[in-house]
Amino acid sequence: MAKYIPYDYNQNVMVVINYQDQLQAGTFEHALHYLVTKKLDLSIFNKAFKNDHEGRPAYDPAILLKVILFAYSKGITSSREIQWCCDSNIIFKALSCDSVPHFTTIASFVSGYPEQIETLFEQVLLICDEQGLLGHELFAIDGCKLPSDAAKTWSGTHKELAHKRDKLKKLIKHHMAEHQKLDQDDDSYEAEQAKRVQQSIETLNTAADKIEDFLENNEPRIGQGKTKNEVKSNITDNESAKMTTSKGTIQGYNGVATVDKKHQIVIDAQAFGAGPEQPTLQPILKTIKERYNRLKINDDIYKAGAIVTADTGFANEDNMEYLHTENINGYIPDNQFRSRDPKFDKQKEKYKRPSRAKPGSIQIIPASEFNFDPINATSTCPAGNTLSSEENRKDKSGNEKIFFRGRVSHCRPCELKTKCMRNPAAADPSNGRGRQVSFILNKTGSPYTDWMKIRVDSQKGKQIYSHRMSVVEPVFGNITSNKGLKQFSLRGNTKVNAQWKLFCLIQNIEKLANYGKIAA
Repeated sequence: MAKYIPYDYNQNVMVVINYQDQLQAGTFEHALHYLVTKKLDLSIFNKAFKNDHEGRPAYDPAILLKVILFAYSKGITSSREIQWCCDSNIIFKALSCDSVPHFTTIASFVSGYPEQIETLFEQVLLICDEQGLLGHELFAIDGCKLPSDAAKTWSGTHKELAHKRDKLKKLIKHHMAEHQKLDQDDDSYEAEQAKRVQQSIETLNTAADKIEDFLENNEPRIGQGKTKNEVKSNITDNESAKMTTSKGTIQGYNGVATVDKKHQIVIDAQAFGAGPEQPTLQPILKTIKERYNRLKINDDIYKAGAIVTADTGFANEDNMEYLHTENINGYIPDNQFRSRDPKFDKQKEKYKRPSRAKPGSIQIIPASEFNFDPINATSTCPAGNTLSSEENRKDKSGNEKIFFRGRVSHCRPCELKTKCMRNPAAADPSNGRGRQVSFILNKTGSPYTDWMKIRVDSQKGKQIYSHRMSVVEPVFGNITSNKGLKQFSLRGNTKVNAQWKLFCLIQNIEKLANYGKIAA
């Protein structure tokens, strides 16, 4: 029989470990340890502590910052799990010097120091610039919509929430009547059923009271659009918003990042509790300019020639006017950008929506094949004939439309008549009518949008905009996929904004570890 070295798990062994040796050069944890220990000014936290002469010593912010950032880099956002890692994981032990902060201390540090986290973000950004990792050539802006710690079922306008409260009260009355009926019966089964009904009543009362309290103490939320309509509030986190994403509707925040092209360093990170991205562009651009000036990187980064690009979600007339007025070299296309690009003609056919026409219905030449001149308000058919204009009317959506009709004298002998008209015979009688088409009449008054269209449609504009996706999208991929940020674990815009900055801070520290002087 083979012989093996004996082993026994039931034994205690003292192992001598040097924590510094666990932080190997070239790793993220080494870069994190070096930055926090040697480069960052953590005196910004001192004012928050009042234990100079009395009270227990607090955990050093350096320790908390190291373990939290390292945990986030591994996709760990639970404060309880971070505490467990500090007690069991050798790298966490090395970063914390074998201290085990309580999960409440960890949670309080993440949510309680938004201003300090902003300052740390800028300190790391300045180090990135000092080490030549910022190109100041092109900035790409985009948003990443993520759920927050709030249920979308608790969302609605004040009218919708009041209606939900009333439904709950009706349901409570129904259960009360059922409970009284069951309470009169001495049967043990009925008694148990009455107990469950009573529990349901208590749960429904709690929910109804929660809605009632919210309606009494909160004003309706008004959207940031021109119409200033009421948007849905949320009882759990009223600063979050209901957003539509490619994966469905969520209740959350939009984490917007501005990324420098050279090494994909995040130069600005802000979370917004609103779905539309248009209102966020100007605050972001102002913040970047002020930050660069305050850090003495550049007095006016836009005058220095920095290019700004963002996707179509940030485009509207006000933003285009702002770019033009402030002399910002921006390239932000409208949502019709690709439809004007001949390169995407084949793609249009490939991803063309299937026809919704009923089986057996006649397919005719669509209005899109008619040439429409909005400036002169004229239209020509595919056969080259000029159509007669009719009065303008508004459709059900309130859009002003201009209507055109083909002349019978043109339609009757036309070879395309069978393809153009659902009833070609209608053009033959003396009282027949020609083909009718309509177009939405876009009112003039968007000169800055037209100005941007010319910029992005140019060869230079297309070349510049082509960089946007390759600059900013990998950052979101790293944060959401590699770092595992699928949902914000905090509530309130201020706290979520701080958490978003911490994840973007990890992105920048990784770049310092890979390309900076601390990589060795």
